[in-house]
Amino acid sequence: MKFFDRLLTIVITATLTSAGWIVFGSSVMDIAASSPDEAGASLDQDETPAEVQPVPTPGTTAQGAGEGAAAAAPPAGAATASPAPSASPVPGARGAGLTIPVEGIDASALEDSFLEPRGPDGTRLHEAIDIVAPAGTPVLAAAGGRIAKLHNSTAGGKAIYIRSGDGLRLYYYAHLRDYARNLDEGDRVAAGDPLGTVGSSGNAEPDTPHLHFAVLETSADAQWWEPANAINPYPLLTGER
Repeated sequence: MKFFDRLLTIVITATLTSAGWIVFGSSVMDIAASSPDEAGASLDQDETPAEVQPVPTPGTTAQGAGEGAAAAAPPAGAATASPAPSASPVPGARGAGLTIPVEGIDASALEDSFLEPRGPDGTRLHEAIDIVAPAGTPVLAAAGGRIAKLHNSTAGGKAIYIRSGDGLRLYYYAHLRDYARNLDEGDRVAAGDPLGTVGSSGNAEPDTPHLHFAVLETSADAQWWEPANAINPYPLLTGER
């Protein structure tokens, strides 16, 4: 009987001990779960340690990202600013495909005289434009090409024929006062290169120095002096139609 009483006491003791450990273990786990881990501990709102970088707001660039870093994208649906307009070209430096062949002349100063009558009886068309400028103003190549002829005549005075790279156009510059230094037939020129200066050689009025500028359509095997089809240089220089 004593044996059974002792056995019962042992069983009851063991049961109570196990229950106590279960309750104690659960409490420990709850405590551990509520405590922040050292590596992932959250910061107080007022704490901003040096090693924690602020997140950039939309439309700004993170500090230290460098000049080439892209700005953060704006939130969906947010209004975006219109892109800034591109810079305007330098006045007179460039027309619609051709460089204006007199230095310092703005496209707005050009006049379309392509169809104006010329000659004693007025039956000949001008088929060029005249660009009025003070004598000695630099004359520039309107387009690149090769100098086909340095020509001096009674009508055009000192003149230059330049053939385009594909051979299908001739650019004619007349009434020059002089040629640029070291300019020779066969030389290649680029748009904007100096060719000479504005003058009134040939049959130009001495008191109205100007550049007579013409554009001629030709064939690659035609000579500079052969007849060619004149096209209006005005829209090529101004972009107007």
